[in-house]
Amino acid sequence: MILEQMGEVVLPAHDKSGGFDHAGVHGRRGRLYVAHTANNALDVVDCATHAYLGSIRYLEGVAGALVSEEHDLVFTSNRAENTVGIFPPAHEEALVKVKVGVRPNGLAYDAGRRLLLAANVGDPARPGSFSVSVVDASARAMIADVPVSGRTRWTVFDAEAGSFYVNIADPPQIAVIEAAHPGVVARTLAVPAAGPHGLDFDAATHRLFCACDGRALVVLDSRSGAVLARAELAGVPDVIFFNRERQHLYVAIADPGLIEVFETDQMRRVETVRTEAGAHTLGFDPSRNTVYAFLPTTHRALIYADRG
Repeated sequence: MILEQMGEVVLPAHDKSGGFDHAGVHGRRGRLYVAHTANNALDVVDCATHAYLGSIRYLEGVAGALVSEEHDLVFTSNRAENTVGIFPPAHEEALVKVKVGVRPNGLAYDAGRRLLLAANVGDPARPGSFSVSVVDASARAMIADVPVSGRTRWTVFDAEAGSFYVNIADPPQIAVIEAAHPGVVARTLAVPAAGPHGLDFDAATHRLFCACDGRALVVLDSRSGAVLARAELAGVPDVIFFNRERQHLYVAIADPGLIEVFETDQMRRVETVRTEAGAHTLGFDPSRNTVYAFLPTTHRALIYADRG
């Protein structure tokens, strides 16, 4: 057994249809923040006691949460109001919202330049609305809105290369935005599978892990774009996380409700864990090797320890 269930936490019931989306963890403070889209709120969990601590509300259509421990900030993508939220975790009342592009979703942060990238889902009925917005986190202002070739999915930042990588669903590719020149797409990496969705990055080996709607897990070299490995998935994936210490990759699959665990040396599936139908999102606390699976029907988070 790799993922051993060690508890669960009951989260607030849904105010309307929907469920949970992306989550971020502040390891030093021991706080997990998960987007509770059905409630327009960010739910907060204590990572040490596994207790629900409360919710930060009035985040319309909140779809993502990201933490910068370097600057002690939490970021949210608020899809229904075309904003990102920025606040220090000790002072939630200091939340500031910044206007960005159409329906922001994925978030990534360059701590060195204090730049937040929001990958905007856009609106197919609005030509040119597929874009990525770059926000100066210090000035609390958008400084660029860059058109991309299709609907965005998730995004990550490579500090060594100074590059943001953004999944594009169709055409299937990863757009590369250089933080030093954030106003343009520097290049694209072709993805040989339909619907790039979940994305994570191994800085030590320059590998991009891309989980695709075509039930494929593709590994790319971030520098050359070469395909390094490919594995089949049991269903259509969403959120993924890479555990650098354990060298495990966790893939959330909503139908039928699974976490697939891969070891990343040979990209072998080493475990499949049942969750709940519709459970498409995860949280990961690298400081504790803990994985959270968010269950939309029973509004709970199942908590797993990665025993390696």
